[in-house]
Amino acid sequence: MATLIQAAGLLLATDLAFKAIAAAIAVIAGLGAGISMGLATGKAVEATARQPEAAGMIRSTLIMGLVFAETTALYGLIISLIIIFVL
Repeated sequence: MATLIQAAGLLLATDLAFKAIAAAIAVIAGLGAGISMGLATGKAVEATARQPEAAGMIRSTLIMGLVFAETTALYGLIISLIIIFVL
């Protein structure tokens, strides 16, 4: 009986470790989104500096790109929360 309890505890510990690793990998999506948002913002500032008359079009295109990048980060966060709390 004691070995059965030990085996169950080991299984629970490894399951929790795998969940933590999977959640960490899913959250890495946020890192990629942050880097891409920084690069996109920098390029938009450069483009506005080169052509100030196109600032409105550049701004709207930038906002759409930032929305898509942020959605990627939110998907990673939601997947990591599902892995930890549901699975």
